[in-house]
Amino acid sequence: MSRDSQFLYSTRIDIPSMLRTQVIELLNQTLASTLDLKTQVKQAHWNVKGKDFYQLHELFDEIAAEMEEFIDLVAERITALGGYALGTARIAAQQSELPEYPFDLVEGMDHVTALADRFAIYAKSLRDGIQKTDELNEMDTNDLYIEISRAIDKRLWFLEAHLQTATNTSGAATANTQSHAVKAGAKEAKALR
Repeated sequence: MSRDSQFLYSTRIDIPSMLRTQVIELLNQTLASTLDLKTQVKQAHWNVKGKDFYQLHELFDEIAAEMEEFIDLVAERITALGGYALGTARIAAQQSELPEYPFDLVEGMDHVTALADRFAIYAKSLRDGIQKTDELNEMDTNDLYIEISRAIDKRLWFLEAHLQTATNTSGAATANTQSHAVKAGAKEAKALR
């Protein structure tokens, strides 16, 4: 992104301009992906169908609202550092690290899977931001990345829990069946003694 490396507002923050420029570029990349992720969550919110419609419709709306808070936090950090927050939909579309959301999804679990895939990519980019700001010794921005990362990991857990139930139920049922069979076999062996 060229604009943020060419232009810094005057500020009394005691962080050298070269360091601020690097952090602002990183934050603008995060801003683009965060904006994109929020709109993808809203896409799922608007278009989800199926037996879990209401639950997922509400969950997706809650996640989108939380993403809006992160957008503000990132954009405000950029401007606090004297930078220019690049937060339009066009810039987000150009700069986001996320793949485009599939427009043919209808079923709830298909939306959950698509969002979980994107949240995993976003979570990794946040951890990259944590590492980079640590290397730059810019701990206030590092703390911001950590705060968002924790929340995104929690949201990814919420999404994956919907998927794991379907996957692990059969595995758990198999384990329970095997456990009952072992106990029944032990009782039969004991009765024969």
